[in-house]
Amino acid sequence: MNGADSLGAYWLEQLAGLSLFGLGFARPWALLLLLLLPLWLWWLRRHEASRLTIPFSRADMLARGPRPALRFVKWIPWLRALALAGVIIAVAQPRSGARASTVNSEGIDIALTVDISSSMLAEDFQPQNRMEVAREKLKRFVMARKTDRVGLVAFSGEALTQVPLTTDYPVVLAAIDNLQVGQLEDGTAIGTAIATAANRLRNSPGRSRVMVLLTDGENNRGAIDPRTAAQAAGAFGIRIYTIGVGSEGMAPVPVGRGLFGLRYENRPVKIDEPLLTEIASTTGGRYFRAKDAAALQAIYEQIDQLERSAVEAKAFIRYTEQFRWPLLLGVVALLGELWLRARRGVLP
Repeated sequence: MNGADSLGAYWLEQLAGLSLFGLGFARPWALLLLLLLPLWLWWLRRHEASRLTIPFSRADMLARGPRPALRFVKWIPWLRALALAGVIIAVAQPRSGARASTVNSEGIDIALTVDISSSMLAEDFQPQNRMEVAREKLKRFVMARKTDRVGLVAFSGEALTQVPLTTDYPVVLAAIDNLQVGQLEDGTAIGTAIATAANRLRNSPGRSRVMVLLTDGENNRGAIDPRTAAQAAGAFGIRIYTIGVGSEGMAPVPVGRGLFGLRYENRPVKIDEPLLTEIASTTGGRYFRAKDAAALQAIYEQIDQLERSAVEAKAFIRYTEQFRWPLLLGVVALLGELWLRARRGVLP
């Protein structure tokens, strides 16, 4: 690009950002025509002066004659200039409201992968069970998002995508509210869950892809080995953060239904921490253990500080068009000129 092109591009950029009296312009280059109006007025005055020179042998009679026409004539060029200025400004399309802008913000693609097996009803997070606490903390995590794309995958003996990656957070929140134990075949298919969530993330547009996998058990279902699934996810650049949910020792776990609802028995808490740690380390993530509700909240707050990648978010603003006012001013000025020309009549 040569110097002239660079200078032209610079001035076009300046015009694009032009704002007067809080108004922006869709076609700011049209305002350059306003610079021609003073030149036109100068030419018109010279032309009119030479055209209206009237030879008269008796100057004293002219001085005594009526002069209203001369008083009106001098305003005609100014009214014409005002009419042209109004039309030019209208063509420039003035409008109020902030202009659309593209901003760079920080965001990541996150697949929330949640265990909804029957053991999630264990009541070791009193006064709530694991499922209720998990829903509550997941919702708080989602509500803290601004530009991150979030998806939701539920799993037990099988896995199912509840919400694909989206920034429509109310939809994600509603899906979290609807997570219930018993929606899928019981069991804990960690490998299937990782594969399902990775399938959602692998083609996502973000440069940073994160899977947050929450479970309270050991892998006992599914045809996909969790380690193999984790290696495949890592190959797609997906970082997995695993969370083991449950207290240490014994916990009241539902074992069936009785006359008064679910029957609970104290059973040992079994979380395959070596497996979850290996899954996380294979993909560059971390393993966390949540022994109570406060610990789970702290874990999500740590994950909230994950690395972020720049994404573009474009805000589209609705403008209020204001071209009618300068156009109306131009029409009024033109009508005023026509009225004065009609009154001018013939000079005596």
